[in-house]
Amino acid sequence: MPAVQVENLVKTYGDGTQAVKRISFNVDDGEFFGFLGPNGAGKSTTIKILTTLLRKTSGVASVAGLDIEHDAQKVRKLIGVQMQDTVIDEDLTGRENLELQGHLQQMHGGELKERVNELLKVVDLGDAADKRSAYYSGGMKKRLDLASTLVHRPKILFLDEPTTGLDPQSRAQVWSYLKGLNQTGMTIFITTQYLEEVDRLCRRLAILDHGEIVAQGSPAELKSEIGADRVTLAFENGNPGTGSLKDKAKQVLGGLGGITEIVDSDEGIVVYAKNGGFLVPDIVRAFDNAEIKLSSIGVSSPTLDDVFLKHTGRRIRPEEIDKSRASGMFGRRRR
Repeated sequence: MPAVQVENLVKTYGDGTQAVKRISFNVDDGEFFGFLGPNGAGKSTTIKILTTLLRKTSGVASVAGLDIEHDAQKVRKLIGVQMQDTVIDEDLTGRENLELQGHLQQMHGGELKERVNELLKVVDLGDAADKRSAYYSGGMKKRLDLASTLVHRPKILFLDEPTTGLDPQSRAQVWSYLKGLNQTGMTIFITTQYLEEVDRLCRRLAILDHGEIVAQGSPAELKSEIGADRVTLAFENGNPGTGSLKDKAKQVLGGLGGITEIVDSDEGIVVYAKNGGFLVPDIVRAFDNAEIKLSSIGVSSPTLDDVFLKHTGRRIRPEEIDKSRASGMFGRRRR
């Protein structure tokens, strides 16, 4: 039986906004599954429904074979949930935060003490365990928050953008820990807008845009759909913008064989072509003849960013996360 099963799930808010539009997907037991999409795509709404924090409008959804509405209490005992905002009590030490979560899960005595010590070591907070969490760095708070979701040994872990606002080193630490958890057999469902996150961690993923699933599959399968290499062109005088230089460059490229698609990019233009490396000399010669000066040209295999562009018509930009929200998320307290 799938760890998560969703059929024709719909969520419409009171103002008429349809955040989730008849999506269907399954997550296998023990799988690391990802939801990839920009802010506002419906990722958080979906995860709130699956973790019984929000009622669906229609459709069918089950977690560990249990209906999320009729068996909500049973579902909650089997899952761990980490939402975007870090929720720890900064008046408590790291150890006390984990003990508090254990008590809420009816854990006591030696069992709880052993589990807390184990988790503190695993998330590399042993040396800071008895310091007030108010003095923790952002990455430390995020790891403590993650550890608090694991005290009761959940069968399925739901993570809503767990690395938002973290520096690259802290993000890598979280990735390593999550990968280890999955290798022990834990099912992990993660929402993110970081392409590298799903590419490294997820066996399968679904791309969500405007409340709809526009693509599903393994990272390798989705990238193979592109069927072409990516040739990135940057111009000596910067991005040609929407003026005559851009039009001229596209016109020149349109006269070359083997190109399947030409799209805009922040740096200039991206060309998709089979055997893109062999096309480079032709592009350089054609641009020289047209007196279009290139500052750089690069060839790479398709990425998930290319997949996202193909299915949505735009690129995913995690750097556009509201930095004020991301930087302030670590000071929230659990009351």
